[in-house]
Amino acid sequence: MGPPKNTYPLNTYGVVRILAGALVAVLLIPYLLTPLYLFVRPVSTLMLWRSATRQRVERAWVPLERISSELPLTVIVAEDARFCSHWGVDFQELREAIEEADDITGARGGSTITQQLAKNLFLWPGRSFVRKALEFPLALWINLVMSKRRQLEIYLNIVEWGPGGIFGAEAASKHAFGKQAEDLDLREAALLAATLPNPQRRNPGQPSPVLGRLAGIYQVRSMASQDAVDCLRRRHVERNPVDARSVPASAHILLRKRVRPSGQA
Repeated sequence: MGPPKNTYPLNTYGVVRILAGALVAVLLIPYLLTPLYLFVRPVSTLMLWRSATRQRVERAWVPLERISSELPLTVIVAEDARFCSHWGVDFQELREAIEEADDITGARGGSTITQQLAKNLFLWPGRSFVRKALEFPLALWINLVMSKRRQLEIYLNIVEWGPGGIFGAEAASKHAFGKQAEDLDLREAALLAATLPNPQRRNPGQPSPVLGRLAGIYQVRSMASQDAVDCLRRRHVERNPVDARSVPASAHILLRKRVRPSGQA
């Protein structure tokens, strides 16, 4: 009877294959879930984490037609000016961010709304190259599968908008102004948009002078952003082709007077 065969390499290879297969399956989950989110109301990974750890989560889903038209307009202006024209990743913004930085590690984020949506739905907060590497193809896939309207609707309903588990436009509107999201005016929408980069510290209900000035900038830009206006017009026309009055008043002013963006002669 000969010596026992060494099965260690074979067993190691089998374990590696299993682990690799499991990793691929995990990476594929977001791509399989994205088409499902065309029809269901998703939650963010942060909402899931807070629920799992028994922390407060306040979110009330509202369809885009029940959100003031001023809010998506100011959010586009504040977060992603080329939202209506890029393919999920704004390569122009990314290139400018890298050129402005001393090196690639110092580049500013330049994340689009679609990239933030990918992060909120499937990934984790914080800055890392690993997350960015996963976020890029996910954003391109989301943009391929979802309309801009659906992307914006989900984003406005899952984004963190305040301390203590405030998520989505409806909860944020009630928390900050005591009203529903569909009743927001342009100033209130601009304050909410200005809060998004740092919802833990910025309070739209009691804005600091800096937050107030930032909201004022977004108000002006919202009246001078042709791309965002066109995007909102398409949203309303798709929903109701005869109801042009549902477009924000600022959009009509822009279309009549063709106000130029601030900073241009």
